Amino acid sequence: MEISPEVMKLLAAGLAIGLGAIGPGIGIGLVGLGGAQATGRNPEASGTILTNMILAIAFAEAVAIYALVVALILLFVA
Repeated sequence: MEISPEVMKLLAAGLAIGLGAIGPGIGIGLVGLGGAQATGRNPEASGTILTNMILAIAFAEAVAIYALVVALILLFVA
């Protein structure tokens, strides 16, 4: 049973975005959990907590965007 290069390319792109999005998804969930707990414990600091949460989410989301770029390169260039 031989696998064609087109199938391998599609499999590689799917694995790149699939595995590349798992980590940021878990990270964003944990950041949201921590922010909600921190705001519940100290509502007066919610502005600072929200700012730090948004910054952390942006950094985590950048990793998923890199995985998307790699998957698109695999699909259309390779």
